[in-house]
Amino acid sequence: MKKIFSLFTIFILFIQTISYSTYLTIPTWNNFSGTTEVTAESADNFLNIEAESAILIKQTTGKILYEKNAHEKLRPASVTKIMSILLIAEAIDSGKISFDTKIPCSKKASSMGGSQIWLDETEELTVSEMLKAICVVSANDCVVAMAEYLAGSEEAFVKEMNEKAKNLGMKDTIFKNCHGIDEDGHLTTSYDISLMSRELLLNHPYITKYTTIWMDSLRDGKSELVNTNKLIRTYDGATGLKTGSTSLALYNLSASAKRNDLSLIAVIMKAPTTKIRFSSAKTLLDYGFNTYEFKKIATKNSVLQSVNISKGTNNQINLVFENDSGAVIKKGTDSIIEQNITINENVIAPIKKGEILGKATFSLNGEIVR
Repeated sequence: MKKIFSLFTIFILFIQTISYSTYLTIPTWNNFSGTTEVTAESADNFLNIEAESAILIKQTTGKILYEKNAHEKLRPASVTKIMSILLIAEAIDSGKISFDTKIPCSKKASSMGGSQIWLDETEELTVSEMLKAICVVSANDCVVAMAEYLAGSEEAFVKEMNEKAKNLGMKDTIFKNCHGIDEDGHLTTSYDISLMSRELLLNHPYITKYTTIWMDSLRDGKSELVNTNKLIRTYDGATGLKTGSTSLALYNLSASAKRNDLSLIAVIMKAPTTKIRFSSAKTLLDYGFNTYEFKKIATKNSVLQSVNISKGTNNQINLVFENDSGAVIKKGTDSIIEQNITINENVIAPIKKGEILGKATFSLNGEIVR
């Protein structure tokens, strides 16, 4: 039986002084922690997904909208590289490397099989070029070269991958390599893949500059690249993310897309064919976009209300929203969203910037909305 999903958020009110007026501000709901809600409308596989395992989540909150065997441990193949890309992105953001940093190629990297761009030991590519090759054609040689450069060895890099997985709450994941070539014990779940996919897209959104490339080239046009993710070309709003397949893993995919401010992530594992992999992801995304919508609840700097203030230069202060705020809700339910504002009694000057004066909540069918 389908379960109605719950939505939740609380907006805390702060003070911010601008010119001659004082504003009570509400921070946006978009800054989320790594926690994820775990209810879904999927117990009966009503979408008839043919893959062994699947999940659909809201990118912003991690809310599960659909799942099938989401915690079954399976071989991820090259979807593994999402974690490798995440660690590369973190190294960029921390200043350890830049997009222009030159990355050498080791003998081990140049000897990698599977998907590759045939790196040569005498060759150096920039981090940006490496990312392009990894994201577009799933280059094993490039991801190994990056791992060795960042951690000193692939083994040390894989240790960092597993530490990051643990920090993200990926309880059913063990990485044995950075590329995804089949290895005993190298396992994860569609749920865990959704966690690392969400982390990458939320905190390093520039990665879609690479994951949305359909065709490009390297080495002054000598090496042509065509994205292994066919949804980039065929699915409206596709933003990524990563394919993976081997004879043992079969066909995997983490597919992300955005339409009208609603961002979704669909993960497919162990589909029997590549065609079913992409069609199953499309089915999940279509379900999400057809069933849910993003509803703007508050507009940045819009006045919520005014309140009286004692012992101040002004007798009143305006309460405004600090940022644009909204929630993902089922279509057709926006008219019954209720707003409740609670303001502290006896507001007395002086009021310091950042001082909490109350809270605003929005609810739908008695449940607080997020």
